[in-house]
Amino acid sequence: QVQLVESGGGLVQAGGSLRLSCVASGTIDSSNVMGWYRQAPGNQRDLVASITSGGTTNYADSVKGRFTVSRDSARNTVYLQMNSLKPEDTAVYYCNYRRPPRAWRPQWVDYWGQGTQVTVSS
Repeated sequence: QVQLVESGGGLVQAGGSLRLSCVASGTIDSSNVMGWYRQAPGNQRDLVASITSGGTTNYADSVKGRFTVSRDSARNTVYLQMNSLKPEDTAVYYCNYRRPPRAWRPQWVDYWGQGTQVTVSS
């Protein structure tokens, strides 16, 4: 019901910046959460940053102060501005869309993009 397409990944030097974009299409709920997760080889997929339809943001401690998540509701797009990148940020970054629980479906439903590679050289 929701398709997500990420872009903006690439190879950058430590200290550099990248901006990831994710365009959502399909049936978009008026209330939702969109965000970014990342997964390095051998590691689990962890939350990087998220933003609700109301504009409330949440960040992993490791990226707070360096990354900024934002969204453009008119374009159904979420962004992740990544500054002061570190080699530890190297991972595949996945766009995430969460459909909130409803009375008839009391659980969150997650949709994922295909991922975009971010590599930070030392």
